[in-house]
This record gives sequence, structure tokens and C-alpha cells, in this order.
Amino acid sequence: MLKNFRGRPSLKTVLQASTVAGLAAAVLATGIPVEISRSYAEAVNVQAPSVPSFANVVDAVSPAVVSVRVESRVKPASDDGNGFAFDFNGRGFDDLPDALKPFFRQFGEQQNRQGQNQQRRFGHPGEGRLRPVAQGSGFFITEDGYIVTNNHVVSDGSAFVAVMNDGTELDAKLIGKDPRTDLAVLKVDGKGRKFTYVNWADDNKVRVGDWVVAVGNPFGLGGTVTAGIISARGRDIGSGPYDDYLQVDAAVNRGNSGGPTFNLNGQVVGINTAIFSPSGGSVGIAFAIPASTAKDVVADLMKDGTVSRGYLGVQIQPVTKDIADSLGLSEASGALVVSAQEGTPGQKAGMKTGDVVTAVNGEPVKDARDLSRRIGAMTPGSKVELSVWRSGKAQSVSVELGTLPADQQASAGDDNDEQEQAQPPASEKALADLGLTVGPSDDGKGLAITGIDPNSDAADKGIKEGETITSVNNQEVSSADDVVRVINQAKKDGRTRALFQIQSKDGSRFVALPINGQG
Repeated sequence: MLKNFRGRPSLKTVLQASTVAGLAAAVLATGIPVEISRSYAEAVNVQAPSVPSFANVVDAVSPAVVSVRVESRVKPASDDGNGFAFDFNGRGFDDLPDALKPFFRQFGEQQNRQGQNQQRRFGHPGEGRLRPVAQGSGFFITEDGYIVTNNHVVSDGSAFVAVMNDGTELDAKLIGKDPRTDLAVLKVDGKGRKFTYVNWADDNKVRVGDWVVAVGNPFGLGGTVTAGIISARGRDIGSGPYDDYLQVDAAVNRGNSGGPTFNLNGQVVGINTAIFSPSGGSVGIAFAIPASTAKDVVADLMKDGTVSRGYLGVQIQPVTKDIADSLGLSEASGALVVSAQEGTPGQKAGMKTGDVVTAVNGEPVKDARDLSRRIGAMTPGSKVELSVWRSGKAQSVSVELGTLPADQQASAGDDNDEQEQAQPPASEKALADLGLTVGPSDDGKGLAITGIDPNSDAADKGIKEGETITSVNNQEVSSADDVVRVINQAKKDGRTRALFQIQSKDGSRFVALPINGQG
């Protein structure tokens, strides 16, 4: 309830009102209450929370990181016999009018005199000029001048220059390179100088989320530092059989190739090699060769200039869920042997088509790539114990590894011409249900595939007309009756899929097809 007061105000009320009015006037006039003293503005100074800095790491490692300039010798299109190369829109020195030849010969002699002081860049007379063709990054791993970089940085080069962070340029010699892992080693002669170098990290201890620092030469700018984290491990980017990359989100661009990625202790955890980039610039997905891979390869290159790898001599493929079901394996892991090449360590040890390698020296094999990488990392002559799944049973096979040939390639099978011939009705119907039409092969080995139902599982699995079925569930077949017999036995054994070995001009592979509906 609001009360309505009447009458004269008291003295106390008048004094209070006067005080409030005075204060209000003071505020309106000055903008601040009269009781508050004036203050003067100061520069902003925020006490931010302490965060890690990469400066100490960068200061320590920068002298060990170099820019790598690669030059290639360009042969002259024409030469006047005195070392002068002339090329104008495809016309050589001999195509010049006689009146102009003395002028251009004199000009060429002047160039050659200048070239005596720059012989590295211009080469000997008639050899052609050295011109820049690539640039990348690298880093010292010894005090006497060994440098690690990428193979793809130096692969087209005839001469190499290492540019240090203080601007010093040093000629470098190629010691060795390994295209399979994209690694190369250069050597500079410091004439007694000791270089700052870095050590390898134990990348097995690197975890996704760890901080890393990338140092390199992006776009030819020289020593540039970027930071990020390890985004993933074990990445396969389809560059070769030994893919096992670290993925980092530090900004890595063209020219960073061959440069190191450091942990916060200044140790090399990886070598920057590739980026995923729809635009050509960094999108935060870069791939680095792990230190554990690089360390052994680099040691071999420094010692011999080449890399020796263990060798089984078997063609392999991954084990899919369908293939695992067809073989009675509980899980889709291991490496399926497509063929054992004649005279190789695997063939001599008794490895057979259809074997699944499940472990090496007791360590489980994840997939075909894992087996290739682990065997390749072993020393030729090593003895290994392979766990093999064969004919529904686990077995052990001892193999003495050979040396991987330098130009090893998977051998392609013989081509098989298409042949059409009527098959017994029951067998024909059974294979038709699989989506296959077959006929005898030229050499009597296997069945030529003469037709494919485009809506069948066989077509979905990539089986094509013109290829050959050589075995089903690791049993050789030469007729449709053979195929049906093997399929019926598989169903009696409780299998839902059958494993077909398919031969094409590109080689041999296994494909698992469902057999539930076959009679």
C-alpha cells in the first residue's frame, strides 16, 4: 500500500535532497562523481596464461636444416665446336647466315670466359648448362656433412647445392637413393667444418595429438617453421608397398619435401614427403616418413649407397571378410598368397597358392601391406617363422629370406583366348547362378570366362570376360563340373562363400563369391 504524504518536509529530508541534487549536478557536469579521484589511461598489459613456446626447439635445430637446390644439365641444341651453344626457336648455329656467325661466336666466347669462373653452373664446353629443376629441404644427421632428403627431390638432378640457414652454399654429392621409401642421402664437404646435426626420435612413442614442428624451404622462401600435431599414424597413401606415414596438420607446402618434423626435444620424428591438397597449397593434411623407417634405410644408403631388403618371392593380396569366410578364418586379417614364384625363398620353403600368412615370428600380420613392409625391413639371409593357414588348419613354415631384386615386378599370367563350348546342363546352371559363363582354356588349365552377368556378384567383384578361373577353394579346376563339385563340398562344410582364383593379363588374384543359392 502506497502512502500519500502531505505537509511540510522536515529539515533532514531537505538536506538529503540537496545532497543528491548536488551529486547529480556534479556527475552531469564532470561525468564522474566528485568523490572519485581522476585516473589517467595506461597501455594495455594482459597477464596471459603461460603456454608452450617452440622458440627453443627452433633455435636449436635450425642450423641443422638446409635448403636443397637441384640442378640438371641441359644439353645444347647446337654447338659451334668451341663450346658455344645456340638455340633460337629450334634453329642451331649452323642455320645462321654466315654474316651473323662471327658476332654470335664472339658472344659465345665471352660467355665461356665468364663460365670459367662458374664452371659448376655452366659445365665443361659442350656439356650443356646446369639449370635449376627442383628445390626442397633436408637436414644434417652427422657432423661431417651427411644430409637426408627425399628421393623425389633429387631424382632428376645432375648437381646439388645445400643452402644453410646462414646463407652458406655448399656443393653436395649424391650418396644413394631409395625410390621405394622416397629417401635419399647427400654429402657435403665442409673441409674440416663440423655441422650441427640432429638425431632420430623413437617414433613408436609418438602419440596422436603430440606437438610437432616442421622446418623447411616452402616455395623457396628458406628456413620456415610451422607447428601442429600428429593427426594420425599408419597412413597408406598408395605410393608404394611400404606406406606407413605419419599424418601431421602443420602447414607443409611444396619445397618442404625432405624437411624434418621435430618433436619438442628437437628429435626427428618424420620426414615430410607428401601433402593432400586439392588446391595445391596446404590444407592441413601432410604425410611424413616415420623415423623408424628412415633410420634403417638411411644407414644402408650411407654404407652401401643402396638398400638390401628381405624377399619371400610370393604374390599376395589382402584378406577380405568374404575371403576369410570362404577359408574358414575367424577374422579378415593376414596376407593371402596368390602365387609363389618359381625358385624363390617362399616357393623353396613350400609356400602354396591359397596360404594365408597370419604371423611372422609370432607377431600377427594385419594385412598384405604389413607383411611386405616387415619382410622388406629384414636382412637378407634372415630366417623367419611364418604362421600359415592352409586347408583349414594352422601350420608353421620356416623361410630363409633372399634379397629383393632391384627391378622386382609382379609377373603377369598368360593371356587366354575366349572359347565357347557347351557345358553339361547342371553345371551350366550352377555357374549361371554365380553370374559366370565359362569354356575350356587354350592350355587346358582352368576355365576361360566367356561371359559375365552385369548384375551378378561376380561382376560386382570385378571379374571380367576374358579372364580365367584357375582354382576354386585352392583346388585346380578344368571344367564346370569341377567347380560345382568344389562348391557342393564347401556347402557341406558349412561355408557360405567359395574362393575363386582369377588369372588375367595383369596377374592373378583371389575373389570370394557367395554360394548360398547354388545347388
